[in-house]
Amino acid sequence: MVQFVAPAAKSVVLLGDFTHWSQRDVPMQRDSNGVWIASVTLAPGIHRYRIIVDGEWRDDPACQSRAPNPFGSEDMLRQAA
Repeated sequence: MVQFVAPAAKSVVLLGDFTHWSQRDVPMQRDSNGVWIASVTLAPGIHRYRIIVDGEWRDDPACQSRAPNPFGSEDMLRQAA
């Protein structure tokens, strides 16, 4: 599960290698406190992901594991068992 705090956001999307980086595959759902949540079943291994908030790429501040990407920023890394 990925959570992202963005109370004023209108749209938050989770994407990564598991969605082939498509922006429409995992829309996150907002709870009453402005926390956006998504759950994804991942194949075993390390997966790269990013979050798009209202059309802008964002880092997940809760994720400490990161790796550079070819766009000059970093992808978040998640280990799935």
